[in-house]
Amino acid sequence: MFEFPILAWGSRLVALELYQPYFIGAALAFFGYAFFKLYRKSKDCAPGEACAILAVRQMQRLIFWLVAIAALALMSFSLYAPLFY
Repeated sequence: MFEFPILAWGSRLVALELYQPYFIGAALAFFGYAFFKLYRKSKDCAPGEACAILAVRQMQRLIFWLVAIAALALMSFSLYAPLFY
């Protein structure tokens, strides 16, 4: 009973399939910007701030890579989906 509205709403997302390359391009641009912000040397980070703590930056980088791998798997799903059926 609860699945029907979700399935009906999800079927309308097929109309956005035309824009999939643009969504992927925007996502890759945002991931590139996040990579740039995480791995460049920050000169405006004062001691004691979150960006100056090594453990915080390492955790941010780890989360970035986990999300990037998951997003890459989802973005490339149409390439390997035929292997499942």
